[in-house]
Amino acid sequence: MKKSSSHIKKDLSKQGNNKKSFESVKPKHKKSFFHLKHREEDVENKLNKLKMREKKKEQKAISVKKKQEKRFDFVSTIWTSIKKINVFSKTEIAVVSLVLILVGFGCLMVFSASSYSAQYRYSNQYFFLYKQIFGVVLGICAMFFFAFVDYHVLKKYRWWVLCTSAILLVLVFVPGFGVQSYGANRWVNFFGISLQPSEIAKFSLVLFLAYYLSEKHAKVKTFKGLIPPLAVAGMLCLLVIIEPSMSVTMCLGFVTFFMLIVGGISKKHALMFSCAGGAAIPFLILAEPYRMKRLFAFLDPWATPQGEGFQLIQSLYGLGNGGLFGVGLFQSRQKYLFLPFAESDFIFSVIGEEFGLVGCVILISIFLALVFCLFKIGLNAKDRFGCILACGVGIVIAVQTLLNIAVVTGSIPPTGLPLPFISSGGTSVAVFMAGVGVALSVSRHSRREIY
Repeated sequence: MKKSSSHIKKDLSKQGNNKKSFESVKPKHKKSFFHLKHREEDVENKLNKLKMREKKKEQKAISVKKKQEKRFDFVSTIWTSIKKINVFSKTEIAVVSLVLILVGFGCLMVFSASSYSAQYRYSNQYFFLYKQIFGVVLGICAMFFFAFVDYHVLKKYRWWVLCTSAILLVLVFVPGFGVQSYGANRWVNFFGISLQPSEIAKFSLVLFLAYYLSEKHAKVKTFKGLIPPLAVAGMLCLLVIIEPSMSVTMCLGFVTFFMLIVGGISKKHALMFSCAGGAAIPFLILAEPYRMKRLFAFLDPWATPQGEGFQLIQSLYGLGNGGLFGVGLFQSRQKYLFLPFAESDFIFSVIGEEFGLVGCVILISIFLALVFCLFKIGLNAKDRFGCILACGVGIVIAVQTLLNIAVVTGSIPPTGLPLPFISSGGTSVAVFMAGVGVALSVSRHSRREIY
């Protein structure tokens, strides 16, 4: 149908209105578009900032990880280098630990046994403890020094060490150097510091015997080849017995005998020397009247309870009072001036009283473990010299420990001999720890050779 003019006008008017409405809306749409665009830019900026923050956090975390990894790498490299160096093996750690346990326990027991007597005599209950700590510190330094020194160097200085110990043994009789105590000349005084040369003589003999038995092992099978070591041992025993000190003389004799067995002497010679030594002991006892008194006191101490038998009786009282578990630390009664030399020669009696039979068994077990480790080091040594040297250190510790415990328990006649690492005496502690250091050197250098 054809539209009329009026309808056409109406359509045109509608179109005009639509155009006006579009024009009126268009700028609104433009404003909203630009506004959305700005909002999108703001959101993008915020997202970028968040991303930058996250990146920074990640970078920080990465840097922290790198630092931690560097530290871990540093520690791991040190640990691996220590493993490669292999400073101490399990046996060596056991030896060091056992020695430190013994000397630590020794300081405790020296204070317990001597606090009252030190306060009574010197007005200082820590008098003996301070001296013992000084000896322990010196001994620790000596032990680690010799542990890191090649023990083969000692071969060159064997005569120097032996001659020095012999000279010191002679100096005990020289006025101004020798110190007399209880009728015996056993100490040398240098600038206020007292030394006991007989303690040094034990290990100088071990060093000489280890050298001779390793270098001249073929001659050891003959009697003629045994004359030099027996002559050296006899010289040291003679210097010690005229101090007089029969206990140290017996210790030197036993050490020589057992080291000769380790060195490989024949059974015939071993039997001959054991018979000769057994015959010499009664002769030495008869040579001095006081030794005869001690022998009779050993056979029947209650015959002279206020004389020669007094010390042994008080020692047995202390051991009996301890029972199975002891009376407790610092609770000993015998240390109140009843037991002579409670802090030195008879300290094992105080240990038995305060810790009982159980404590004594544990202490003896520690000594057995230490001697076992030293013999193990000797058996694993790379040469004969190291083997005999380490075993010699173990023999000295074993012999002296057995003699001391035998005296305290009344198994042999009373004689003065300190308990290794425990009894009061700076020279004894320091020298024994130095000897252990030499054995550690044998072990360390044997491991280097093996691995």
